[in-house]
Amino acid sequence: MTEASRDARADALLDVVQEDSNRRLKIFLGAAPGVGKTYAMLSAARELKRQGVDVVVGLVETHGRAETAALLEGLEVLPRLTLNYQGRDFTEFDVDAALARKPATLLVDELAHRNIPGSRHERRWQDIAELLDAGIKVYTALNVQHLESLNDQVRRITGITVRETVPDAFLDRARDIVLVDLPPRELIGRLRQGKVYVPETAAAALDAFFSPTNLGALRELAVDTMAGHVDNDLREHMLARGSAMPVRRRVMAAIDGHAQSEYLVRIARRIAERRGAPWSVVFVDTGVALDHTRRERIDTAMRLARRLGGDATVLRGHAIADELLVHADREGVGQIILGRTRERVLARMLGRSLTQQLLRRGAHLELTIIATPTERIRARKRLHLMPAHGRRDEYVFATVVIAAAIGLAFIADRYLSVANLALIFLTAVMTVAVRTRMAVAVYTAILCFIGYNFFFVPPRYTLAISNPDDVLAVTLFLLVALICSRLATRLASQVESLRAAHDYSHTLLTLGQRLASSPDADTVHEVGAAALAHGLRCEAAILSRDVEHHLQVTANSSRTLSLTTQDMAAAEWCEQHTEPAGRFTDTLNAARCWILPLGTDDRHLGVAALRFENGISPDIDRRSLALAMVQDIGQALERARLASELEGARVQGETERLRNALLSSVSHDLRSPLASMIGSAGTLSSYWGQLPVDERQELLDAILGEGQRLDRYIQNLLDMTRLGHGTLKLNRDWTDAAEIIASAITRLRKLFPELRVDTILPNETVLLFVHPALIEQALFNILENAARFSPPGDAVRVIVRVAGDRLFIDVVDRGPGIPEEERARIFDMFYSVARGDRAPQGTGLGLAICRGMIGAHGGSVEALPGEGVGTTIRISLPLPTPKP
Repeated sequence: MTEASRDARADALLDVVQEDSNRRLKIFLGAAPGVGKTYAMLSAARELKRQGVDVVVGLVETHGRAETAALLEGLEVLPRLTLNYQGRDFTEFDVDAALARKPATLLVDELAHRNIPGSRHERRWQDIAELLDAGIKVYTALNVQHLESLNDQVRRITGITVRETVPDAFLDRARDIVLVDLPPRELIGRLRQGKVYVPETAAAALDAFFSPTNLGALRELAVDTMAGHVDNDLREHMLARGSAMPVRRRVMAAIDGHAQSEYLVRIARRIAERRGAPWSVVFVDTGVALDHTRRERIDTAMRLARRLGGDATVLRGHAIADELLVHADREGVGQIILGRTRERVLARMLGRSLTQQLLRRGAHLELTIIATPTERIRARKRLHLMPAHGRRDEYVFATVVIAAAIGLAFIADRYLSVANLALIFLTAVMTVAVRTRMAVAVYTAILCFIGYNFFFVPPRYTLAISNPDDVLAVTLFLLVALICSRLATRLASQVESLRAAHDYSHTLLTLGQRLASSPDADTVHEVGAAALAHGLRCEAAILSRDVEHHLQVTANSSRTLSLTTQDMAAAEWCEQHTEPAGRFTDTLNAARCWILPLGTDDRHLGVAALRFENGISPDIDRRSLALAMVQDIGQALERARLASELEGARVQGETERLRNALLSSVSHDLRSPLASMIGSAGTLSSYWGQLPVDERQELLDAILGEGQRLDRYIQNLLDMTRLGHGTLKLNRDWTDAAEIIASAITRLRKLFPELRVDTILPNETVLLFVHPALIEQALFNILENAARFSPPGDAVRVIVRVAGDRLFIDVVDRGPGIPEEERARIFDMFYSVARGDRAPQGTGLGLAICRGMIGAHGGSVEALPGEGVGTTIRISLPLPTPKP
């Protein structure tokens, strides 16, 4: 068994296992109205009710049939939702009431029904899809003519175009499809008895839709649909059991934007369904400008393909056959479906038609050519009538250029030979070919050929040519002109295609660069809204949920863009279901804005609201660009969210580390002096009379010293707390820097009487506008730290100097020094190494407090290498500009 087959079998087994949990839909399928679908559905519901299942009727249409209405007795029926449309009240199925009730099984009739404008969804099958996603099992009814892929066949059979359709892909969600069948004669008898429609309607129906021929054909379609569903189920179970299955190769339909495009999409869906193969629809953009109607057809066909469960792709290149073959090889396509709508006599004669190129070069592919009789008749009429192709202004432009070329040739005729005059006409052909289409360029080449021959080739003013050499020259001119026009037209198309691709890439690149430099979600919202508005030429807004989980506008590209109630409802639905909603979609399309989700099924990150000018639907390129930009914005929001969570985790980790360090410090720096004090006090209490006077004094001094140490530690903790909460107030005053240094040294001598301190002060008085007590405390902490690590007998040096607008105070000791990689960390709270302020009598807070106090004054503290040995701690303070 190959790896691919093992993967396929694993997927099939997973589908079978998850079938009960994912497939909650049961469809009662019929060939026509009146066969008894609703009756069969209600009968099945009553049987479930007898079995104790929670069954609720969401909506059932009895159409006045008494036997059907009788089956509703004893079943709970949800009230309908009343909607006002064009001054009249209508009732519809209430999705919210069904979601709130959430029964085990819900009955919702008429799957293909189109909802009243203003409803949440355009179609009822979308309502049912939401119920299925909510975990509710649904029973529903459907007539076969409402299937999207059968729309064309039903129109050919009955002559009626069915407007209310259901995508075939929705049937894939059905766990069970029950075929409710009734012979045509019996159905017609029921219709004549008034059991289907009222007598007046029944008579019209018998003359139109309910003919024996139509009913027979529809009955065959229903049986084929049911058989296809059975085949799919059988294929899945066979694959799950490991039975051999044929290789499923992708089916691809190539459309060109003409009237048969939607027809090809439906054909591709049916062929792929019969084969059990994936399918897709492609359009090759050669860079040729398309009119609005053709672009609209392409867009409609692409939307239809996605709705029917296929993929839709736009390829870019000048050679259609090359792009189709490359894409087919890359995607594993086994069958290409083409439509034949135009007779290309010249292309067929030269073997250059698309069909012939694919046949010649795609030997490994199966080609299916779909004939559409209506379009072939129209194409032949166009061929016979030979109307002018292209806009009139293009031919006017070409005529003006030809006239200018002839005039310029008359002027140059005095100085140039006849052969050189041909270059003027070639230039005219190239000019027209670059600016217009191929047909106009050929028109120019032919007229230039005639003008060149008539006016300048001897004998002049006739089309006859006397010199054999001139015959060759004129013939070559015509060939060169045609070739150059073709090449110029192709080059112009490629340039246009490259320009569109460049604009697409440049827009995404610019958006990516701006998003990469966005530090948080708010900035991403602002950048995203501005980029969407600029890149898509529309008004854009970004909506996300606030702290109270309300969807709010967080960024708006235009002050004139205001979201209506329908827009907000579409945004809420889009954010919850992470699917597009609003205008240009089938969900809440009464909204003015096109709503696109920024998140995924797992992450709801908000939505983007886009409003285009005059409500005109964007073309397929702008739609593709919008989806790509929204995806990039969503990824940027996800990165911002992850960065925020990472920063929170880092802060939490740092807080935990500091908490542990605090507990460790408290356990050491509080318990040690307390233990010493308790021990000394206990000794004095127990042996006061037995101890000599000098020992009692020594124990009292120890209690006093440890108490003072404990007091300093608690004071440091309080200072650190005030710094951390920003409650440390600066009572600034003018003071001499030398006085602060002298006061700190005086305090230090009380703790270290033997320590020698050398001070180097500037000659002039240096005034500071600071909180003197805080600066003195910070300097004292540094001096105390230096004193604890200085070798006995060595002096601690204090060097004060002024450089520019700052005052520098260097405290230099000759201790063991600090490794370079640890110099920045000694100012962290509770940093504990052999060097630093975590000495045997230290707290691990002195230098951290020092940095906080100096930083509050706009200064800084840093650790530098000493003079040969030891360490230099440098304090930098800003000097005030005004004098007192």
